[in-house]
Amino acid sequence: MELKRAVVALTPLAGAIAFPVAVPLVLRWVGLPAALLTAVLLGTLWFVVMLRSAEMPGEH
Repeated sequence: MELKRAVVALTPLAGAIAFPVAVPLVLRWVGLPAALLTAVLLGTLWFVVMLRSAEMPGEH
């Protein structure tokens, strides 16, 4: 149970840090198409993880 709470707490933070770091780095070193692909894939992955780890009210 504690692991799930940690994942719920850290998922928004991890995505908020990883996204603005990864996309500009890929843009600089690989190029715009790869940066756009990285943004779409990372954003989608982050969204899915956020949905999967979400806690609903009354769920314990």
